[in-house]
Amino acid sequence: MPFQQEHATTKGISLPPTGWALAILLVVYIFTGLIGHDPWKHDDALTIGVVHDIFRNGNWLAFELAGQPHPDAPLYYWLASLFAHLFSWLLPVHEAVRLASGLSTLLTLQFILLAARELHGRDYAAAAPLALAGSIGFLYHAHEAQPMLSALTAHTAAYWALALFPRRPVPAMLIFGSAAGLSFLANGLLPLAALLPVTLTALLLSGNIRKSLPYFLIAFSIATIIAAAWLLALNIEAPGSFEAFVQTELGSMPQDRAMLFTPLKYLNLLLWYAWPALPLAAWTLWSRRRQLTERSIALPTLSFGGVLLVLCLTTDVRSAPALLLLPPLILLTVPGIASLRRGAANAFDWFSMMTFSLFAGVVWIGWSAMAFGWPERLARQAVRLEPGFIGRFDLYAFVFAGAATAVWFWLILTSPRSPFRGITHWMAGLTLFWLLLVALWMPWIDYGKSYRPVSNALATALPKKVDCIANTNVAPAILASFDYFDDIRTIPQKSELATKCSWLLAQGDIRKLGSITEARWRKAWDGKRPGDRKESAKFHLFRRTPKAESATALPQIETEDKEALPSL
Repeated sequence: MPFQQEHATTKGISLPPTGWALAILLVVYIFTGLIGHDPWKHDDALTIGVVHDIFRNGNWLAFELAGQPHPDAPLYYWLASLFAHLFSWLLPVHEAVRLASGLSTLLTLQFILLAARELHGRDYAAAAPLALAGSIGFLYHAHEAQPMLSALTAHTAAYWALALFPRRPVPAMLIFGSAAGLSFLANGLLPLAALLPVTLTALLLSGNIRKSLPYFLIAFSIATIIAAAWLLALNIEAPGSFEAFVQTELGSMPQDRAMLFTPLKYLNLLLWYAWPALPLAAWTLWSRRRQLTERSIALPTLSFGGVLLVLCLTTDVRSAPALLLLPPLILLTVPGIASLRRGAANAFDWFSMMTFSLFAGVVWIGWSAMAFGWPERLARQAVRLEPGFIGRFDLYAFVFAGAATAVWFWLILTSPRSPFRGITHWMAGLTLFWLLLVALWMPWIDYGKSYRPVSNALATALPKKVDCIANTNVAPAILASFDYFDDIRTIPQKSELATKCSWLLAQGDIRKLGSITEARWRKAWDGKRPGDRKESAKFHLFRRTPKAESATALPQIETEDKEALPSL
């Protein structure tokens, strides 16, 4: 038996939350964790490295990463650079950069709310931003410097426009055309290609293809103008960067992929990445199985299938591109939330409350171990994982985390019965867990994740003046961190410029780097992060002796590129 909707507000906030209650909940979710830690590995460090170069050298069109060309779509970098210029007086550049992610996330949640309002009505629309913010994969990427967030913003704006089209076709197509063009500027061909099956779906569901087609043609004309304007400027200003960008985009399709298994891999990723939206969307399809041809169900369903097909054809299974699967999935989730049967809704609600209350307790106990040394066994484990870390009591973090925990228990005790209670508690609980991690555990996490100490030690080991430093087997994100922290720039080992380098930076097991010492290069320094135990994670700095071979003559060290793997 479905729930009867309650709007009573005598005990707590109304459900679904609207107005200031929803705004405050989302703002806390969005801006918690954007500041307060160094750049880490993967996309966060890469993006900050590019913006650092723009901020320092003004390369607004032809991007560079740690001194090397980095062809990429510009929108997120421009936005992040603007934030860096505006707030560098108040925040470190890497924290100001992430404010661009905050703005992108805020707009994404607003657009998904508007799209849900058009498709499913005002009463149910608030479930969409709650479900999107409650998706575990979205939480991670929303708090890093991630260009795909700008593409996601453009996609949610496009879904809003397509949902609006039957009622107001002219403004809808102006919005859609702009969103499609900006999706290309955000992340290149992939987001734009992912919109093609969505567009075809909307056109087929319009009811009158002949009448609707001119509107869509105008929209794609607008998108073409936006994309072409940047490409033309890039070609005029930096033709080499233009050619590199085109080659990168056209050559980005994976060469070796099993099409039969790629969709299964994406669905396997979504089992946790899009939780709890995925099972709720499945419930929508089952409960509305006699209404699958209705536009409110057919548009997100067919769009999800189309985007999944494009991703399978054009990219490896990675978590960042999977963000594009979330908007249609969330729009399909909304009716399922509203129609949950009483038993299922109560079970989901209890699962949400118990899970995040337990997680909150674990975070508090872990903080006690780090700050006070109790429980002793857990305190020893924390130090073992991150040797050298010294925990300290921070009054402000304690008060902030305590207030958030109190609000959580007030919320779960006072929320009225409603089919939206489970998704509200899930999203609020996930926000609490993230907030507690940021407030109480971030010093410990940042201590183990940051490459700042390694970079500082490397800078100390180098003389004040060096001709150049070659690198082998060092990931681009780490090179970006060294450049950001200490202006240490290297060049690829096989580059012609490396023939004159007196220094070589390598990462890996020293036993596999024997060819370097055999070629009469002398080790001058080695280092690693405190928690890195594997020899493959250690950095080694070599200095060339007078009789040593040049860096280009050395065999290049090749290991597995962990940054290409789908991971969080």
